[in-house]
Formats: sequence, structure tokens, C-alpha cells
Amino acid sequence: MNLTGELPQGATATDLVLRITEMLRKANVVGKFVEFYGEGTAALNATDRATIANMAPEYGATMGFFGTDEKTLEYFANTGRPQEQIDTIRNYYKAQGLFGIPAEGDVDYSTSFDLDLTTVGAAVAGPKRPQDRIELSQLDDRFIELFTKSAADGGYGKQAEDLEKRYPVIMGDTSATVVGGGEQSQKSAPESIHDTTSPDNTNVSTEVEMMNNRPTPDRVEVSHHETETVNTTIGSGDVLIAAITSCTNTSNPAVMIAAGIVAKKAFEKGMKVPPYVKTSLAPGSRVVTEYLERTGLQPYLNEIGFNLVGYGCTTCIGNSGPLDAAIEEEVVEHDIIAASVLSGNRNFEARVHQNVKANFLMSPPLVVAYALAGTVVKDVYLHPIGVDRDGNDVFLKDIWASLDEVKELLEAAFDPETYKRMYSEFAEKNPLWNGIESSVGQIYEWDPASTYIQEPPFFENFSMATGSFSDITGARALAIFGDSVTTDHISPAGAIKANSPAGKYLQELGVAPEDFNSYGSRRGNDRVMLRGTFANVRIKNTMVTPTEGGYTKHQPDGEEMTIYDAAMQYQAENMRLVIFGGKEYGTGSSRDWAAKGTSLMGVSAVIVESFERIHRSNLVGMGVLPLQFKEGQSSMSLGLDGTEVFDLMGLESGDVRPRQDVTLRVRRSDGSSFDAALTLRIDTPIEIEYYKNGGILPYVLRQLIA
Repeated sequence: MNLTGELPQGATATDLVLRITEMLRKANVVGKFVEFYGEGTAALNATDRATIANMAPEYGATMGFFGTDEKTLEYFANTGRPQEQIDTIRNYYKAQGLFGIPAEGDVDYSTSFDLDLTTVGAAVAGPKRPQDRIELSQLDDRFIELFTKSAADGGYGKQAEDLEKRYPVIMGDTSATVVGGGEQSQKSAPESIHDTTSPDNTNVSTEVEMMNNRPTPDRVEVSHHETETVNTTIGSGDVLIAAITSCTNTSNPAVMIAAGIVAKKAFEKGMKVPPYVKTSLAPGSRVVTEYLERTGLQPYLNEIGFNLVGYGCTTCIGNSGPLDAAIEEEVVEHDIIAASVLSGNRNFEARVHQNVKANFLMSPPLVVAYALAGTVVKDVYLHPIGVDRDGNDVFLKDIWASLDEVKELLEAAFDPETYKRMYSEFAEKNPLWNGIESSVGQIYEWDPASTYIQEPPFFENFSMATGSFSDITGARALAIFGDSVTTDHISPAGAIKANSPAGKYLQELGVAPEDFNSYGSRRGNDRVMLRGTFANVRIKNTMVTPTEGGYTKHQPDGEEMTIYDAAMQYQAENMRLVIFGGKEYGTGSSRDWAAKGTSLMGVSAVIVESFERIHRSNLVGMGVLPLQFKEGQSSMSLGLDGTEVFDLMGLESGDVRPRQDVTLRVRRSDGSSFDAALTLRIDTPIEIEYYKNGGILPYVLRQLIA
């Protein structure tokens, strides 16, 4: 990818990476190495390059690659690497003829794309995929458009007048209960902010007027609780979560400092974030805290709500925590299409929060701006995002951070001594972790009573004998999915619902819902993770349409149940299983449990229109056959509804080859049958060996023993 020019005022590295993600996803670079070159690339600093490279899974590439040059070495020097090491890197790359960013014409690439950085403007991506870029000025229009579009067209299927409805909530009221957790508190009728007629999707001004006229929330004292509560209203388009999060953006000092400057200017004008917005700041490193404190910006972030909540993966991986109970009740009861804004990489359905349906990726300074605005139904260029302490309108341009303002403070982010100190004192800075008692010895002492860590079943019945390929006969479909099923849909992530198979299992073991923690924290317990596989509340199995969530039909009786329960029943019946999907199956992060859970459910094969690279490889690594329809064919074109019985033939021979043809025989319930050709997506000879060994784990163990 040839980058030319330089980013204009107002554009950030996040805006650039969203543009690149949009371009490269459309170009289908799945499985490709993408190298960036040209004078625009050479001008980017190392942290901006890292922001782009770290989004490779989102544009589908195996990697996004930048050559090593003086900008790289400058970053090493600024972050405390010794000069001797830096000189060694320079000398090595120069001796290899690999030093520097290639110029146009230096390298003969198979395909090249051009991007003029001067054309990059402020943008966001969403509400369900990182490649769906939206110009910042179009965000409100796009949300309103999707609000009334059908679910089949990627929308929310609501009526236009629903966007005007607002619902009163009393935040902090302990009489409110989380849905599914006991008796519901009494509901009030929806309250409309003004008496205008239903908004037309082509007329944004009505919506903007509605949002600008939102009543100011009242704070009231509730004497019998002796806690402060807040009266406010919420409605569709409201920003309920605003999170500066994710390694991709919080490791880039330029955008973090920009966020701090926006917070500072907003605070100085007396602006406040609406009370219904849950704000958080979760950098990837303590160095970020250090330079935000040194530049004097952290106190301003604190003042408007972006307090430090921890380091590492939070909202970006689904660990956003609960919303206020009263808010969550209203969202679920009235199917409010609420929004989140976050500086993460991924915004797949139900990843950020199970009840927040519209999720938008954006730069950290924009996260601050939209937290202040409190809504995505507002053109932040044309309309004020809030008011100052005197009631005067404040526009985005009034609080935005200029490139010069960022550069002035950027030097503080690169103090070599800070990096040396922070990373040399790492152990001492973790007293809670250090205080955990642990056993010693060469063999781990499994605790049968632990709900967090259990001995995994991947080596049960292990022997030194390898297996072989064989045909699969008499299989049933566990699920039939459509396009863009992500590893977030497949793999357990985020909060554990009390009424889910995993939630019921934990409660049977005496774990109260408030102590569930998250799937990520319990990833060492296969009993929990298996029950959370395919349990995403937004996954859509066509076998149970229009029901959303992890449900299927057990065949041949047709009884509807959770995918987990069906898989266990099929295992008891000694039934082989297959899963069908559409295009881009397995997009998103690597998520090893997406493949592990599929395997433990007893799925023998996954048959789709196209795979994302990482998940296809992980399926092979867990002993699951990945198979691909031929061009023009799909589960839909074959008319599959899940009542069929399936045979996979052509795998019995002793010389199974990568990407060979396999025959799918479909036997319908009326007695008819037909065959379809598939491609075996075991792509390399070593993957043939992994599969014959039952997966990469037994393969490696056999190699170690041998």
C-alpha cells in the first residue's frame, strides 16, 4: 500500500487506520502480507505505524508490515533501549539491504493500492463491523438510516417515531433490578421530549433539535437509601458507554494527548458528561498514566469522568461491566437502540455490551467529544455538542486539539528513563498478584472444586498412535449461520448471563450471579467455556429464525433448545455434527476458544462460503475439518434448513491432499438426496499432519515424547 502526502489538521492515526481497514477489507487481502511503502509511509512515526499494523486482523491480512528505518530506531531510543542495541539493529538491517521504507518503484508487489493521506478526514466505524467506515459528518444520518432499516438489511427494524421516545430513569435507585434477576420495578410510560410529528429519515434537524432539548437531569436525595440518585431520561441513539480503551490506540501518545486536551478545554468551559454515559480510561501501559500526569492532562480527564479503571483489555474485549440497573431495565424492556463509543479495534455484535446494539469505533479525542454530546444523533460539525457554564453553545471545533497543541506536549510521552523505571519495577508494582499463594512443583495441582481452572479434556484417551482421515456419515447440522459470523459470535466473551447455560452451571455450583466475573476470567475452565460457545445474544441461526441468540433445533424431533444442550444431546446419541456458515466466517481476533468450543461440542466439520485466515487455521489445530463451498454455492442456494442428514465423502483415501475436493451428500427428510462439491480448506502439508493427530496439541505432545 503506497501512502503519499501527510495527514491534515483534525485527522488522527485512528482515522487513517479506519480508512485503510475499509479499503483493504473491500480488496479482500485475507491471507496476504500487506507492506506499506512510499513517502507518506516514511513520514509516519512508529506509533502511527503500529496503530495501522495492529489492525491487520480487521482488514483480514496475515500482517501489516512496515520496514525498519530511523523512525523505528527513534522510537527504540525514546523508550529506553540501549544505544548498543539500536546500533546493532541499524547495522544488521543495512547489511541485509533491508533498512528504510521502500520508495515507489523499489519493490515489485503483486498488487498495490494508493492512498493520499491528505484525503483522510475524521471518521468512525460501525455500528457492527470495523470495516464499515462512516465520515464523521454522516454518523447521525447513518444511525437514523439504520434505525428503520430491516434486520435483514443490517438495520434495527424500528419505527421512525421510536427515535423520539425517551424513558425516565432514576439512576442509583436500589429498587431497580437487572432484567432476569427478580421482580421488576414499576415502569413509567415513555415520555416524548417535544410534540413534533414523527421524524422523517431524511430530515436530521428534528432529531438534532430533540437531542439538544433534552431536559437537564435533576439530582435528588432519597432519604431512606441515604444515597444520591439522578433523575434523567434515555432513548435510542444515546451514548451509554464511552471508553478510551484498546492497545491499538492507547499505545499511541498522539491520540491520548489529544483526548486529554479535549477534556481540558471542555472542563475549562464548564462542560459535563450526561449522567447516563458510563465513561472509562484503560491504557495498555502505566507509561500512559505517567505522561498524562506529567503533562497535567489526567486531572482534566478525571474531572469529566475518564478516570483510570485499570490497564489492559476492558471495554474493547467486552469487559465493560454493568450499566446502571435502572438504565439496563429500560433498555431491555423498550428495546432501546443505545450506542457505545470506544477507541477499540472491534465492535462486533454483543462484544462491547450485550444490551448495547450500536457500537462505534473512533479516536480517543472523539470518544471524549461524543461522551460530552451524549448521543450519536447529532452532526458534531453543524450542531453544538453541549453548552458551557453560562449556557452558551460549544462546538467540536471549540474544544478540538490541534496538531501543534499535541506536538507541544508529545515530548513528555517519550522519556527513556520513565520506560526503564516502569518496566524494571514491574514485579514490585503488583502487590495483589504477588500476594496470591501458589503451590510449587513440576505437576500442577488441579482443584476439582475450582470454578476458574479445571484440567482440560484435550488429552483424554491420549496415545502415541496417530489417526487418519475418514468419511463422515449421518451427520446433523448443529447450526446454519449467515455472513460475517465472527469469533465474538462463536467464542465466549464478556459478561455471563444468569439464564445462560454457563450461568446456570455456575449457580448450580453455588456461584451467585454477582460473582460470575466474565468468560475471559474463566477461560481456564472448559466446563464454563463450552457452555458459552455459540451463546452470543446476537448470533443468528437460520434454523430458528427469527429467534436471536445461541439456540437451535434438535433433529429429527425439531425441539428448540440452546446450542449447548443440543450438542450434548447429540453427543449422547453418538451423532456427528456439522456447522454451516456464509462469507467471512471467523472474522475478528484469534480467540482460541472459538475453535476449542467448536471441537468440544462434537463438531466434525465447518462448511462455509469463505473463512477468515486465523479461525480456519485454529479449526484445523483442534481437529475440525474446514470445508468451503464452490463459487456460487451456499447453504442458502442448496436450500438447507437443518432437517437434513449429511455425508462427507472422499476422505477415506490414504493420500488426502491440501485443498482437494470433498463431496457433500445431502439427504433430505423426504427421502431425496443430492451431492455438492466442496474444497477441503486444509491448506498445507503440516496441517494434514495436525488433523491426523487430532489437532496441534496432541501433535506437539507426541513430538515431545518421541
